[in-house]
Amino acid sequence: MEKNTIRILLAEDDRNLGNILKNYLDAKGYATTLCVNGQEATDTFAKKEFDFCILDIMMPVKDGFAVATEIRAANRRLPILFLTAKAFQEDKLKGFEIGADDYITKPFSMEELLLRIQAILRRTDENKAGTPDNSYNIGQYTFDYNRQVLTIRGKEQKLTSKEAGLLKLLCTHSNEVLDRSTALNQIWNDDSYFNARSMDVYIVKLRKYLRDDPKVELINVHGVGFKLVMNH
Repeated sequence: MEKNTIRILLAEDDRNLGNILKNYLDAKGYATTLCVNGQEATDTFAKKEFDFCILDIMMPVKDGFAVATEIRAANRRLPILFLTAKAFQEDKLKGFEIGADDYITKPFSMEELLLRIQAILRRTDENKAGTPDNSYNIGQYTFDYNRQVLTIRGKEQKLTSKEAGLLKLLCTHSNEVLDRSTALNQIWNDDSYFNARSMDVYIVKLRKYLRDDPKVELINVHGVGFKLVMNH
């Protein structure tokens, strides 16, 4: 295997679909490991290193949400893409709360899957390849965008790529109103109603991460957007 080959953990209980996806991704130059249930996926994740995870939600033994929760506990930065046969928005929001990077709903084309993977990896690479000025002071916090880490008094909070991207955008607009559609188009590439709801989930999470400094506030500006306020 070449040094730069992306290693993908694919968890899909439909073996036929799983083999089709594995063969397609392998043909595109990815090294894909197929697991047919959630327990097999978590066992495999514990034994091998991966650069990307594709998880079906509805799986026997352990569902995709449970697998993603275990992966996130071990690694906050590993990209996770959910496969779902459901169109229920609640499932999607739950996935984003866990820390998913994206969703794709069955049935989907192989080309669409490949584009989603490439887009997520591109965002991840941009985070890694950042410059030294991607460090921000937020009250008593230090936010290192390149490492996706928020630190206060020696305590580190690791962020997902979307959390880090949204917080960076808020930092560059600190003490100003960040328009909702601007944030959605830059982080989600789409200002649809569903993405707006998922962004609200991320705002709640960021607010929780920033609560150790009472002088830092992340406030909603009704009907407009959000404002990261640092009261001196």
